[in-house]
Amino acid sequence: MAQVALRNIVKTFDKTPAVQGIDLDIADREFVVLVGPSGCGKTTTLRMIAGLEEATSGEIYIGDQLVNDVPPKDRDIAMVFQNYALYPHMTVFENMSFGLRLRKFPKAEIKERVEYAARILDITDLLARQPKQLSGGQRQRVAMGRAIVRNPKVFLFDEPLSNLDAKLRVQMRTEIKKVHQKVTTTTVYVTHDQIEAMTLADRVVVMNAGRIEQIGTPDEVYHRPTTRFVAGFIGSPAMNFLTCRLVENNGGLTIRLSDQLSLPLPVDRVARYRAHAGQELIFGLRPEDIIEKRSDLPPGRAGFDALLDVVEPMGMETMVYFIVEGVEVCGRVNPNSAGRAGEMMPLVADLNHMHLIDPRTDQIL
Repeated sequence: MAQVALRNIVKTFDKTPAVQGIDLDIADREFVVLVGPSGCGKTTTLRMIAGLEEATSGEIYIGDQLVNDVPPKDRDIAMVFQNYALYPHMTVFENMSFGLRLRKFPKAEIKERVEYAARILDITDLLARQPKQLSGGQRQRVAMGRAIVRNPKVFLFDEPLSNLDAKLRVQMRTEIKKVHQKVTTTTVYVTHDQIEAMTLADRVVVMNAGRIEQIGTPDEVYHRPTTRFVAGFIGSPAMNFLTCRLVENNGGLTIRLSDQLSLPLPVDRVARYRAHAGQELIFGLRPEDIIEKRSDLPPGRAGFDALLDVVEPMGMETMVYFIVEGVEVCGRVNPNSAGRAGEMMPLVADLNHMHLIDPRTDQIL
């Protein structure tokens, strides 16, 4: 087991920046997920940790060892790729044991390690099969088993579930979490899927344009984002963003969203935002904080009426969409209370969970 540390890592491809000076400390036994859109630098960062890409500048440590000049085979890491990379002519046992056989491990130890990994992954009955006889999920388990038998210092996962269908991705997500609970090896996992990031990670590293936007627990990046990018990227459906202006109102502040819609700022936030009165800001609120009107309105909640544009029944909940100043806004309501498209519906905004963003810096105030 080992910690991983990145110090001011920069990577450029033909003068095009891919990673722009990131610093990251990953603790021993921690499960860290790098998440972000395509081209944000997450896979490049993972490949530099693995030694498959050379950092243009900066330092990479695994444990106490500086590994910039250490070849991949000597870094004591195991990588699980998106495409599984199984040898088609070998059995599952042979695929899982291949690296150990190359290193001349004793046959008895190889057998013990493979059987141990197979038990963890529930593939003991597949050891005699070849990859063509396996489903996608089973192949992914074999690829994970091949990494586990190595007993490395660090596991690296490069979007391992992206080739699976939606139902199997959910199942394999659970399997990966179970495996990490049993084999508590330091893990760095790359994905573009923010649901994977939230469900798997001890800490999430949100990347954008080669930089780290925010590092935090899933709860922190969801409920306390520091930038508009993080607020909009984490969460599905995405956070609603509307241009607003803070207006003084009898000692309090009102969030003016349009000529027809203004919402009172919660009393406990007035002091925090008073310096921004009169400024044009960005108002952010998640769909789950826009709900159907109920009999009571606790502090921080404000009622309003909206003309529904689109209604999407989802079973346990219904998504309702309405327009404010030309911008589509999404709410999540109880299916029994949802109106129809073209009808007015009374809604409630829970402003205890709102965010205000400076449009000049995209920083959350």
